[in-house]
Amino acid sequence: PAFIRTRVAWICMQISLLIAAVAAVAAEPPWYQKTWYPYLFDCSDSADWRDQYDSACSAHSANECDVETRSACPQTCGLCTPSSPKMVIATPPIMAAAVAFLFIAYLYVRIDAFPTGAEVGLARVDELSLKIKSGARQFLETEYAYLAVFVVGLALTLFFLFYLTEDENAYTIALSVSLSFVTGATLSASAGWWGMMVATDGNAKTTAACAGDRANGVPGSLNAGLNVAFSTGAVMGFAVVGLGLAGVSTAYVVLCSIYGDDDQALVMQCLAGFGFGASSIALFARVAGGIYTKAADVGADLVGKVEAGIDEDDPHNPAVIADNVGDNVGDVAGMGSDLFGSFGEASCAALLVGASSPMIVAAGWGALMFPLALSGVGILVCMATSFVATDLMPVRDEKGIESALKMQLLVSTLLMTPCVYALAVTLLPAATCGMCVGGFVVGGVCSSPLKAFFCVGFGLWGGCVIGFVTEYYTSFSYTPVQEVANACRTGAATNIIYGLALGYKSAIVPVFVVAFIVFGAHSLAGFYGISLAALGMLATLATCLSIDVYGPVCDNAGGIAEMCELHPSVREKTDALDAAGNTTAAIGKGFAIGSACLVGLALFGAFVTRLSAEGGITTVDLLDPITFAGLLVGAMLPYWFSAMTMKSVGMAANAMVIEIKRQFDANPNLLIPNHPDRPDYDTCIKISTDASLQEMIAPGALVMLSPVLCGVCFGTRCVTGLLAGGIASGIQMAISSSNTGGAWDNAKKYIGKGGLNDLIARVEPDVVNELGDVKQKKSQIYKAAVTGDTVGDPLKDTSGPALNILMKLMAIISVVFAPLFLAIKDGDGLLGFVVHDKDVAAAHDAVVAATRRLAQVPVASPAGGGELVAMAFGLVVGVGGVLAVQRATAPPRAKAAKPALVCRAAKVEGTPVEPRLLAHTASLA
Repeated sequence: PAFIRTRVAWICMQISLLIAAVAAVAAEPPWYQKTWYPYLFDCSDSADWRDQYDSACSAHSANECDVETRSACPQTCGLCTPSSPKMVIATPPIMAAAVAFLFIAYLYVRIDAFPTGAEVGLARVDELSLKIKSGARQFLETEYAYLAVFVVGLALTLFFLFYLTEDENAYTIALSVSLSFVTGATLSASAGWWGMMVATDGNAKTTAACAGDRANGVPGSLNAGLNVAFSTGAVMGFAVVGLGLAGVSTAYVVLCSIYGDDDQALVMQCLAGFGFGASSIALFARVAGGIYTKAADVGADLVGKVEAGIDEDDPHNPAVIADNVGDNVGDVAGMGSDLFGSFGEASCAALLVGASSPMIVAAGWGALMFPLALSGVGILVCMATSFVATDLMPVRDEKGIESALKMQLLVSTLLMTPCVYALAVTLLPAATCGMCVGGFVVGGVCSSPLKAFFCVGFGLWGGCVIGFVTEYYTSFSYTPVQEVANACRTGAATNIIYGLALGYKSAIVPVFVVAFIVFGAHSLAGFYGISLAALGMLATLATCLSIDVYGPVCDNAGGIAEMCELHPSVREKTDALDAAGNTTAAIGKGFAIGSACLVGLALFGAFVTRLSAEGGITTVDLLDPITFAGLLVGAMLPYWFSAMTMKSVGMAANAMVIEIKRQFDANPNLLIPNHPDRPDYDTCIKISTDASLQEMIAPGALVMLSPVLCGVCFGTRCVTGLLAGGIASGIQMAISSSNTGGAWDNAKKYIGKGGLNDLIARVEPDVVNELGDVKQKKSQIYKAAVTGDTVGDPLKDTSGPALNILMKLMAIISVVFAPLFLAIKDGDGLLGFVVHDKDVAAAHDAVVAATRRLAQVPVASPAGGGELVAMAFGLVVGVGGVLAVQRATAPPRAKAAKPALVCRAAKVEGTPVEPRLLAHTASLA
């Protein structure tokens, strides 16, 4: 209702004003104590500076140094002055977050101005939208109830873990890490919930805007539908950035007030819990949402389109509501939590690495808060850019939709570039003496404000390149997807072969772009540069997420129009909006994957920085056997993770297919066009809900336990290899999976829009009616495309997007649990107790020594527990060889029975459906 929307807008404005008031009042907080900074710079240019330091800082007032000292080393002389209050510099990011909430209030008012379905005489539109919203709300409530138990349990685990491993301030540190984790998890879940709620409201208004008010002579228009859908997506975009920026800034200021300005390493250790909590929720939201939506989508495609010959969004399809619910919980709530986690982790990584530089710390809070200032300015830039698509470039035809959306991305990137330069030269230090004149030292690299600007620019523009390359390989406007569509003429097999080849090929350019960003940014500013590049790619996150969420909103609008059996012109408009949404969604996924790789690598650098600060390793040596072993295992994890998620989708889709067939068999009227009978939607919703919540646990446990077990058992060097392998393998698999699925999806849409009508009419004349119209959706070519799209659904919407979180979450977990790893045999893990030498790599020498003894070659004295390692290794290899021989010589197994997936509920030729599966489906019904 309108009064509720107005109330929500009013509440957002009040929250924003309250945040602004608190920030202003806290400019001189009572808990702030003025302290002197320690001497941090090596000012060799000032011969007598070391002798003058104590007298200069103690003999002069708080706001001045003597002229001689200031002229010799003005940057260092600044250290003689007290630090400025934290909230003075922390206020701009918090104020930017408040502005984001104010803009959200404006967007709510703008969306409320568009008519609902009932206001244009289409009450059925609102009813279906309410049903979709109710299903999405029910799923998220159930999911968040499970996750609440998980968050509380893990928070308690973190508390006791840090309480037992820390020597000083154990209680305070343990409590800070736990509360940071809970805060990040809560805000991540809030971002997903907020986006899902507004998306389920916007889909009905988009349908109504495309339909128009025919009773009063108001026609529907593409521009009105675009305005509603884009404004709905913008609410999600600014909510994610606003919540993330406010959360990180507030947590940082509170932690600094607890531990003081001088112990930035401890502050960052506690702040890492925020990113851990955000990504933990994102992982489960992504996996569960992906399984939910693809189980319904695959079931609707296989039975509805391929077998029954009805449309995916036909109201007679039992899975149609579950499919539309899945678009919201997977593509909206899941994506929102995912990018919230990326934003939080990138900010934490940049702050952590930046705080390891004495020169950045000494320069004051402006330099320390530079990463958050980037995000704050990004909010203002995206806010100004949002009016391009809605006001400055009104859409008049279908071609203008995609241009308007892509223009958003280009304009925001162009406007952000000079803002980044201004922030860099204003906030970052430029020393006038010492070893790095004109810049600052971070991570052993002499950087400068200009170099930091280039690092951010690499990420900012690299994201655009990755996005547009992704568009080229997934849009049916270009050759690659058209080639995949043409391959359907010879069946589904060639379609799948072409699609897989396209996905592998599409990873080439993005990987080279990311490699260039990594090399360039690290050369200019070390791991700090990589973290800045990650933030640069996320600087226009509000715009990217706006055009990404726009897609699912338009998809739902088209489904509602189909279920309401509105005039075909309405579906044509929603399909035109949805076609552009598919392209923008592909661009958004490219951004998400690229930023996830950079965030994971930045956190990897933060992990190594953390270890070196605690006396652990300082470099990663791939020739170290334990490191290389971790590399191999890490490269395998994305495949293991993808196998688990894809199998989960297959199991849920199997149950969904059987249920849909059961309903069609029980009520044949559902296969009659325009028949008033309707299926049982709730059973399909329950199947997707139960399957997604049960199957999300194992993949999540794999990602979260892998770095912990690796660090505890094999030490920190193995963890570094694990992270490197996971990132290197994960980005390529994520890109190929997402683009393969996207190409198959758009190849199907290309055929459905008539792109191969001439070919279909020539090779399948039976699908051409007496008027010469080609019914392409009845052709075998289209059904081959549907099969490819069905195979690609779990790739592009479940496994591929979830791999983003795998790269980030393993890294942030390593950062958080670094103290635990170091506490076990000085970072060597439990393996260090078996191999007595401190260097675990000595196990390699022990294996060689044992081999030589077997060959009766004289060797030196035994190397501690190396013999045990060699013996265990030989035992495993020997037993494995015996089992392999037995397997090879065993008689062939009986031919497998026909799978239940292709049986028509035990009423077709072949092996009947397994009784347990039928019993399970019957119990759900």
